[in-house]
Amino acid sequence: MAPVPLSPVNLGHIDDVQELRKAKPTKIPERFVRDETERPSLSKTNLSSAYETIPVVDLSKLVRGSQDEFQTEISKLAVSCEEWGFFQVVNHGIDLDLLGSMEKVGKEFFMLPLEEKQKYPMAPGTVQGYGQAFIFSEDQKLDWCNMFALGVEPQFIRVPKLWPTKPHKFSETVEEYSREVRRLCQKLLGFIAMSLGLNKDTFEEMFGVAVQAVRMNYYPPCPRPDLVLGLSPHSDGSALTVLQQGKGNSVGLQILKDNTWIPVQPLPNALVINIGDTIEVLTNGRYQSVEHRAVTNKEKDRLSIVTFYAPSYDIELGPIPQLVNGNLPCKYKRYSHGEYSKHYVTNKLQGKKTLEFAKINQTQNSS
Repeated sequence: MAPVPLSPVNLGHIDDVQELRKAKPTKIPERFVRDETERPSLSKTNLSSAYETIPVVDLSKLVRGSQDEFQTEISKLAVSCEEWGFFQVVNHGIDLDLLGSMEKVGKEFFMLPLEEKQKYPMAPGTVQGYGQAFIFSEDQKLDWCNMFALGVEPQFIRVPKLWPTKPHKFSETVEEYSREVRRLCQKLLGFIAMSLGLNKDTFEEMFGVAVQAVRMNYYPPCPRPDLVLGLSPHSDGSALTVLQQGKGNSVGLQILKDNTWIPVQPLPNALVINIGDTIEVLTNGRYQSVEHRAVTNKEKDRLSIVTFYAPSYDIELGPIPQLVNGNLPCKYKRYSHGEYSKHYVTNKLQGKKTLEFAKINQTQNSS
């Protein structure tokens, strides 16, 4: 979420998808229509079995469960991170009224008139404000999504003029929500470290003053969901990502597992957690970030609230020495997290391509 201005580029005309929806177009604008190989398959087959396989971790059993409950849950967490890179966390300790308030102010913001939202524009080459991020050319395909993103911690990444005065209590709600999610990330990273056989404080000690950002994604209904994507396939550059999905929304999140896009059906009151590129590097590839995308729905809208949690920009990262050995040679170089963040936000979302930045050429490594 580092603010990284680029040299001026021509992005072409970018339609606001909510305004497009109001206009009820008979045809989807060409910039939103994906090539045939990228279009989502919206088949309903085998979805119920797919839903059941997304791992669920009960945080209360890790925090205050019996020894047996703890061991069962920590093993489940390890499998979730190693085989899926995604899990849903239940009994996470965040007040459900606060989740409701966050969803309410997020939805209210997107329902404001366009001219009000445009007071907080996302400048090209940055990832804070209202608009579409990761757009770098006029011929690039657009996502069927409006975004509003804010840097939260540390204070110097904030852009105060982008924090809206409407809706009422928006900023206070984001502040309180972000504090609670920060605590959750710290707890989860402690247990993730333990699942690897590391000291519980390993990541916290390594990260310095962690960087935290929040992004709200709003996906209006789309007349041709088979032609567009709500959000392009990508992995996250963070250490952890926490996703809250609006109650009663359409199912939009899909993760790539075994070359198949699997929809994630949100459990009531659960949060979806995924491993970012940073944890993949630190664990030397044992826990991998996973490509994911969002699809749209013909009838229903969808709101998602996403928190990104990552090390301080001035921290140098590389595989943790205990996770490198003869059987698992070092797969990633050491680099500054700020350097990686800059690389991430100045490239379009394109699967896991951004992580190539950190990989060591294995033929060189073995010579």
